Amino acid sequence: MPSEKILLEKQAAVSALKEKILSAVSCVLVDYKGINVENDTKLRKELREAGVSYTVLKNSIMRFALNDTPYADLTKYLEGTTAIALCEEDMIAPARIIAKYAKETKEGFNLKAGFVDGDILDTDGIIALSQLPSKEVLIAQVLGAMNGVIRNYAVVLDQIREKKEAEAPAS
Repeated sequence: MPSEKILLEKQAAVSALKEKILSAVSCVLVDYKGINVENDTKLRKELREAGVSYTVLKNSIMRFALNDTPYADLTKYLEGTTAIALCEEDMIAPARIIAKYAKETKEGFNLKAGFVDGDILDTDGIIALSQLPSKEVLIAQVLGAMNGVIRNYAVVLDQIREKKEAEAPAS
C-alpha cells in the first residue's frame, strides 16, 4: 500500500494534468521509445518554443486524468511508453512538430492519438492535422486573398468611373 505522501503526490499530478487537458485546444499522445536523447532534446526545445507542454507520465496517471473529461476515449491508447503534448493556443503545433519527428525517426517514435478543439483524432487524423499550414500562414493567405479582392474591386470602380466620364456630355 503506497504511503499517504506518495498517494497525495499522485493525486496532485492527476489533478494538474487534468487541468492542462481541459484547458488545451490540442493534444497528441506519442509512443516515444524510439527517440534518442539528442532528438528528444531538440523535440522538447521546439515544442517549448511553440508553447507546447510535453510530458512523460505513467499511463495510470494519464488514465485517471483523462477520466471524466470529454477525452476519456483516449485511455485505450495508453499502452507501452506514452508522452503527452498539450497546447492551449495553437491547435496544429503539437501535431505538426511531433509528426515531423515521427517521420524522421521512422521506428519506435509513433503517434498514437490526440484531440483538437474537442474532437478525438486517431493517428491518421493527427497526421492530416499536422499537414495543415500554421495559424500565421493561414492568416497571411486570408489577408492575401482579401487584398486581391479589394484590388479587383478598386479596378472595377475605376472602370465604371471612366465609363461614366466618357458617356457624360461635354460641357
